[in-house]
Amino acid sequence: MLRIGSPLTTVSKKALLLGSGELGKEIAIELQRFGVEVIAADRYSNAPAMQIAHRFHVLDMLDPVALRSLIETEKPDYIIPEVEAIATPELLKLEKEGYNVIPTAKATFLTMNREGIRRLAAEELGLPTAPYRFADDHDSFLAAVEEIGIPCVVKPIMSSSGHGQSLVKTRDDVEKAWKISQEGGRAGAGRVIVEGFIRFDYEITMLTVRHRDGTTTLEPIGHHQVDGDYRESWQPQAMSEVAIEKARNIARTITGALGGWGIFGVEMFVCGDDVLFSEVSPRPHDTGMVTMISQDLSEFALHARAVLGLPIPEIRLFGPSASKAIVVEGDTDKVVFSGLEDILAMKGVQIRLFGKPEVRGHRRYGVILATADSVENARAKAEEAYSKLKVEILPR
Repeated sequence: MLRIGSPLTTVSKKALLLGSGELGKEIAIELQRFGVEVIAADRYSNAPAMQIAHRFHVLDMLDPVALRSLIETEKPDYIIPEVEAIATPELLKLEKEGYNVIPTAKATFLTMNREGIRRLAAEELGLPTAPYRFADDHDSFLAAVEEIGIPCVVKPIMSSSGHGQSLVKTRDDVEKAWKISQEGGRAGAGRVIVEGFIRFDYEITMLTVRHRDGTTTLEPIGHHQVDGDYRESWQPQAMSEVAIEKARNIARTITGALGGWGIFGVEMFVCGDDVLFSEVSPRPHDTGMVTMISQDLSEFALHARAVLGLPIPEIRLFGPSASKAIVVEGDTDKVVFSGLEDILAMKGVQIRLFGKPEVRGHRRYGVILATADSVENARAKAEEAYSKLKVEILPR
């Protein structure tokens, strides 16, 4: 039986968020609904989750000494990774010492590194994937491109949200792709994966929650990406019965191998009735932000319940829904939004502004959510709402 004491007392339940972005902020909110004491950590100050946590820490989470010091100081009941850039080998050690890593340290370790999760999926579990090769240096990268063929996709093995990722369409793109992969990875330059380009009909995220009563797959989420970074998602994505059953089986298989409790975002490519595994995140997924309007329990609420070992007897889909990311471009610590009155005057529309402190280049600053009588109308409504938003980029 779960016992939760009041936050900031000696009997509180403490959750440490490793990563404090917009997804971590929503996790913090849901945990706090149950009276959990939330500690937020990230590499920079004033990250979204830090703004609502009981307290926060700024550190390089790739530094194993700093990470261990934080955890030994806070002694959290739950360690919840929210980003990939973490010293995961240290989490493996800490888990063996008795700390509770969500969903497991193994899951966090394997999914931070594209090589680990791809080898698990394709070579151990036999799941269908795109052809792939790994490369450690420029020469082996060129050999991998030759072997896989053009077009192909190049990604650092340690990155997320499209960082360092590029599509090689012609031979003129090869050198540029190598440079992008070495400059854009979350853990710096190094090993890359070269994947065959899949000509798919659409991509989906199958949110899958492992909880005390079993494993539940949600309605599939379709999404649109730009350079590997989410821009738009919708739920439910229409699929054939054959394809959706294949997707559910893939999701159950990979999450079962990773183990633990919590929500997983399983990404797949779909072409007709064929489904290929792409990636998995052992945490709420950015494309799943649509669930903040589409379901009675969002992916964040489900994650909180699963982490705490609470029941999930039912998940109700309200209806066709869509999300559209608010992306800001520039170099400033002063971003001002207006037009919210016009947006919120629309029926079935909501908006979330994340409160990020600055942008250098481009950055996701919020999301517009919409629901309608069809996915097409929900997407159109989100687009219309987005057109009403005014963004001011002021100088530093």
